[in-house]
Order: sequence, then structure tokens, then C-alpha cells
Amino acid sequence: MMVQNVLACQLAEVKFAGSENDMTFSGYGAIFGNVDSYGDVIAPGAFSDTLSRAKSQNDWPAMLSQHGSFLGGGDNVPVGVWTSMQEDSKGLVVEGKLAPTPRGQELYTLMKMQPRPAINGLSIGYVPKEWSVRTRPEEPRRTLKKVDLMEVSIVTMPANPKARVTQVKCASIREFESFLRDAGGFSRAQAAAIAAGGFKSIESMRDAGDDGQEVGASIDRLISTLTGK
Repeated sequence: MMVQNVLACQLAEVKFAGSENDMTFSGYGAIFGNVDSYGDVIAPGAFSDTLSRAKSQNDWPAMLSQHGSFLGGGDNVPVGVWTSMQEDSKGLVVEGKLAPTPRGQELYTLMKMQPRPAINGLSIGYVPKEWSVRTRPEEPRRTLKKVDLMEVSIVTMPANPKARVTQVKCASIREFESFLRDAGGFSRAQAAAIAAGGFKSIESMRDAGDDGQEVGASIDRLISTLTGK
């Protein structure tokens, strides 16, 4: 089986969920039209057969770490499951849920570290089914038109810098509060108020005497962390 690395990720948005077991995330497993470090390009529609099989037969590609044994190291024990896959105009959109195992917990922790994720790559392992080869020097080595997608891995060092993990859902209100304190610099009381009632809740804190400029600066820091700007 051929393994193709196609995704480098940067955490762009964090969303929070109430369930303590909800270690979910989403992003792009592949980007269309972008030449990767192997000289290949994936064409729109390349995953149509895999997506059709997944939906009709409940036969989904595996979620692995670092491609498991396909790259000669590790094993093929899944670290979670993919819950949704679809193509849009940009590429292959994937949503998944990490398993509450030591390895799944470790990957989830690394994904949502601050000030930046310690691991945020995705890449695909596939069997090429249909492709065209370049006829001119400026063309990609191959244009992949149909592939049998075997697995999508969470990786440290992928090959294509265009694809991104866009959302990581954190597990609890307490974790949300911790994120607000670490990323935005909110006080413990402010973080608790926001987690319970949203950002509108800090208006009453300002009226009660909290420093409005300090709260504004915390919001600016939080926005900077989430957008990378």
C-alpha cells in the first residue's frame, strides 16, 4: 500500500462541548489541486468511491497515529474513529473522535496545547486507482483521480502545508475555564462567568468595578490566539 502525506495543520479554532468524553476534532485530510512534497496532486472526486462505501456499507477508513505500521513503525491499533467525511471545493473534510485510551488522551492533549498545538498534522494512506502522469515539466508528477482511502492519520511531520485542522472540541466546562485563563489571561472569576453565561456575562463584572480595559485586553489576546494573528 502506498502512503501519501498530505496535511500540515495549525489549530485555528477551539470549540467547547459539555461532555467529558467528547474528544472530537475536524479538519482537512487532503487538499485538492495542491502539489505535495512527492510531486502529486489530488483531483476533486478522488475520494468519491471511498465516501460512497463508507456511507452505504459503514466501512470507514481507519484513524491511526503516524500511519501505524504502514511506514514501518508503530502498530495499526486505531486511536479513534472518523465520524464524517465529505468533499467540498477545498478538499476532504474529516471529523473524528479520539478514543478515551492512553494514546487517544495523549493525542488530544497534544492537539490543544497552548500557545500552539504540539501535534496538528493529518495525512492519508491510500491505494491509487486512477491517475494521469505529467506530459510537461511544469505539471505535477501525477494527478490522482481515484484513490482507495485506507486510513487518515494524525501525524507530526506531514508533507502538504495547505490542509488544516480547524476545530478541536474540548471536554468540559472546567477545561474551557482553564483555556480562557491560559489563552486570554482572564481571571478565575471572569473565566467561570464566561463559561457559565457567555461573553455577555462580563458586562455585569465591568459594572461591578472590574477594569474594562483589562477585560478588553484579555478578549484581544484570546482572539489573537484563536486566529493566529
